[in-house]
Amino acid sequence: MSKKNSILKLGIFSAFLGGMYAFTNYIYKISSVPVQHTDEKPDHDISVTEGRMFVRNHPDKQDMYINSIDELKLHATYIPAKENSHRYVILVHGIGDNHEGNGIFAKHYLSENINCLLPDLRGFGKSEGKYVGYGLDDRLDIMEWIYWIIKRDPDANILIHGMSMGAATVLMTTGEHLPENVKAAIADSSYTTLKEQFAKIYKTMKGAIIPVPVALFLARIIIYIRSGFDINDVSPIDAVSKSKTPTLFMHGDEDTLIDPQMCSRLYEAAKCKKMYCMILGSEHVRGVVIDPDNYWGKIGAFLKKVDF
Repeated sequence: MSKKNSILKLGIFSAFLGGMYAFTNYIYKISSVPVQHTDEKPDHDISVTEGRMFVRNHPDKQDMYINSIDELKLHATYIPAKENSHRYVILVHGIGDNHEGNGIFAKHYLSENINCLLPDLRGFGKSEGKYVGYGLDDRLDIMEWIYWIIKRDPDANILIHGMSMGAATVLMTTGEHLPENVKAAIADSSYTTLKEQFAKIYKTMKGAIIPVPVALFLARIIIYIRSGFDINDVSPIDAVSKSKTPTLFMHGDEDTLIDPQMCSRLYEAAKCKKMYCMILGSEHVRGVVIDPDNYWGKIGAFLKKVDF
C-alpha cells in the first residue's frame, strides 16, 4: 500500500470519526440538555398561560425542597387546599417546561379541595440537574416527593398525574413498590418506551440520513456516557405490567408527537385496575383545552371509581 493511499484512508477514517462525534453531540444536545421555559415562549392556549400565572401568583404557594438519592436539590411548589384535606395530587410536567405549566390542572384540583404539589423535574425550573431523565431517574424523585407528603400527613391519599414525559414518569413510578397512600395515577400522553419514541422523532428530522438502528445505538452510547443511564431501561410499558396502582390512560387522537396507539398498548399491557380515554380532536396534551368537560368528566368518574 502506497504512502499516499494510507494517508487518504486515514483522512477518510478521521473524517468519519469526526462526523460521528459531531452527530452524537448533536443528538445529545437536542435530546438530553434541558431547555428552560421562558415567558417569551408562548403556550399553546391562553388557558395554559392563565394557569401558569395562577400558580406563580398564588398567595398560598410555598417553595419546597428535598434532596434526591444522588444529592440533587429538587424543588416543588406546594399549594394547600382551602379546607383541611387528606387528598393530594402530584402534578408532573413534560419536557421543556416546569411546574408552572401544570397550573391549569392545579386550578381544577384546588377547586375540588385537593392539595397540589407541583415538582420541577431534575434539570428544569428550580431543580438541579444537567440532563433530561425521561422518567427513569425522575421516578425515584417522585417517590421522594410521595414520602415527603406522607411524612407531613400519614393519612394522605395521593394521586399522581403527569403529562407527556411527566406521564411516562408517572407510569415508571407505578412500576415501583409504592406505599398504600398512593391511590391512583393518571397518564396523559405517555410513550411506551423511550427507544421507540426516539426512533419516531428521528425519522421526522431533516437530514436524518443515518439508518435508525445506527442512530439509536449512537444515542444510547452517548446518553449512557454523559447522563449515566440506558435509554432501553426507560420503558413505561414494562412498568405498567408490574403496577398495582389504578391508572387512567389518556391521549389525544390527533397527537403527532407521541403516537396515540401507544396509549392503547400501554392500557392493554397494564395489569392494574384501569380506564382509558381518547380525546377526539386533540393534539399533544391538549385534551384539557380542546374538550375540558370530557377530560375532567372522565377523571372525575375514574377517581370516584377508585374511591379517591
